[in-house]
Amino acid sequence: MKEKSTIALVDDERNILTSLRMALEAEGYKVRTYNDGQEALEALSEDPADLGIFDIKMPRMDGMELLRRVRQQSEMPVIFLTSKDEEIDELFGLKMGADDYIAKPFSQRLVVERVRAILRRFQPKDAPPTAAEAARILERGKLKLDPERHTCHWDNRPVTLTVTEFLILQALATRPGVVKTRDALMDAAYDDQVYVDDRTIDSHIKRLRKKFKQVDDDFDVIETLYGVGYRFKEA
Repeated sequence: MKEKSTIALVDDERNILTSLRMALEAEGYKVRTYNDGQEALEALSEDPADLGIFDIKMPRMDGMELLRRVRQQSEMPVIFLTSKDEEIDELFGLKMGADDYIAKPFSQRLVVERVRAILRRFQPKDAPPTAAEAARILERGKLKLDPERHTCHWDNRPVTLTVTEFLILQALATRPGVVKTRDALMDAAYDDQVYVDDRTIDSHIKRLRKKFKQVDDDFDVIETLYGVGYRFKEA
C-alpha cells in the first residue's frame, strides 16, 4: 500500500492548526504542526515534508521568509494561507515561488482539494497515462492540460500554474468560444464557501497571460469581453 504524504502545517493560530490537522489526517495524510516559521524551518531542515502549508503573518519568521529559506534547500511545494489581497499581489509580484494560496476564511474541504491537486502534480510521472487518464487530457491547439497529473503545456513547453490558475484555464478551454462570466470562473476555481471579488479573477487572468507570454510572446487565446467576462479563442 502506498504511503501517504507528509504535510507541514505552519500557523500561529491554534484553532487553524487543530482543525486543518484533523481534516487532513481524516484523508490519510501525515501532518506535522508548527506554531511559527522558525520552529518549522529547523524541523524541516532535519526532516523534510512532501508539502507545506504556511500562514503568511506569523511571529519570529513569517511565511514568505520561511518559503525563501526552505527554497534554499528544497523544492517542496508550498501553499500560502493569507488574509489580504494586497499580500497576494505582493507575493506573486515578488515571484516568491508558492504553488498556490488560499485566502482566509476558507473551508477545510477547499484545503484538502488543493493539497490533493498539488501532490498529484509532484508525483513521479515516469509511467505513461492510462487510457482513462489519456481520455481526460484536454487539448486545444497548442494547449495541453492534464487534470490527473495537473500539468500544463503550451506548444510542448511546460507552464507551471497554481491550482486556481489551472482550474480557471480548464474552465475556459473546455468550451472554446463560450464566454465565461467572472462568477462562472469563481465557481470553477473556488469553494462555494469562499468569497472572492471580481478583481481576484482579473488578477488570475493577468497572471495566466503573463506566464504563457513568457513561453510564447504571441499568446493571445484568452480574450476579454469588457463588462461580460472571458473566453478561450476558438481555433
